[in-house]
Amino acid sequence: MNTKHTLLIIGAGPAGLAIAGRLRKAGIPFEILEQSQNVGNAWHNHYDRLHLHTVKQWSHLPHLPFPADYPLYVPRKMLTEYFADYAKHFDIKPRFGQKVSSIKKLDQGGWQVSTEKGDIFEAKQVIVATGVNRVPNVPTWSGQENFKGDISHSVSYKNPSSYQGKRVLVVGMGNTGAEVALDLSDKGVETFISVRNPISVVPRDLNGRPVQVTSKQLAKLPLGLGDWLGSQIRKLYFGNLSKYGLESSKMHPAVQLRETGKTPIVDIGTIQAIKDGKIKVMKDIDHFTKTGVQFKNGQHQELDSVLLATGYKAKVEDFLERADELLDQYGCPKQPIADGYHKGIYFLGFDNYKLGGILGTITTDSADILAHLLGEV
Repeated sequence: MNTKHTLLIIGAGPAGLAIAGRLRKAGIPFEILEQSQNVGNAWHNHYDRLHLHTVKQWSHLPHLPFPADYPLYVPRKMLTEYFADYAKHFDIKPRFGQKVSSIKKLDQGGWQVSTEKGDIFEAKQVIVATGVNRVPNVPTWSGQENFKGDISHSVSYKNPSSYQGKRVLVVGMGNTGAEVALDLSDKGVETFISVRNPISVVPRDLNGRPVQVTSKQLAKLPLGLGDWLGSQIRKLYFGNLSKYGLESSKMHPAVQLRETGKTPIVDIGTIQAIKDGKIKVMKDIDHFTKTGVQFKNGQHQELDSVLLATGYKAKVEDFLERADELLDQYGCPKQPIADGYHKGIYFLGFDNYKLGGILGTITTDSADILAHLLGEV
């Protein structure tokens, strides 16, 4: 099959839905390709206890707020229901089961998009909405092939039921690692967490008030005063974490986000579980043994399971030609609207450098993309 379209969207996750909703409201026709059989598919597969860490009033997609009865921090299942309702509301009907294998520039202008099914689509403009979390990052270590236990990425983790009675190491203390470790320890699983780098952590709520709301207000203060105040608040709230094996980052969380795209840990109880001894902090892994892991400080721990909370990669270079020209040092597109050779290509859902979470950024970036598209039209 070879079809021609004015505008093609790749991916029907929250980013693809957001721009599709804006386009529908603006009366601009589009086609949308999705490799799975669901809209918002990744959220169907995340672990059971996951909730948004951002408040609902800043996390909905364009032109359709969350239902009034949704809680302040929306749970995973409700979010998937909202995505389905959003698609229905805006009459968004993706072509499911269409995994894109290549995007190439046409000699006569525009782009050719090929899928693994062998279908070919041509479009003047292509919006890549496959997101920063497309491909699990799976590091390897010496000796892991001899480990008698199991090693899996957190993308496959659902709940603690299959880990009862086991000794489990979570590798990585980003938001996923911190919450998975908490989930395990809450159900009595003997839990360890390997922390390689200094951490930047903020409480989700402070005195019953979302820290996200407070952070936006502090960001308006002059000359770094908001950053300084935030640092003092965190020191008072968490205390000295070094005695629990955690080194605090010297970089302020907001600065870390702006400069590296790394989201600070939004704590919902993991730090207290560490202080209570329910989660044991370990150093960086040196190598695996048959029965466990040897850490770089010389400590050895017997283990039954290892969960890799080691993040994801966008990997748009897997399918977009000359993508390396567009990527920053972390492998993400530098800007939502490409130019030069890649004029006509747009990226949505890759900007991890702003306060407000990826859903909030999707809303603002999709508005910028729509404005540019209207100018092109």
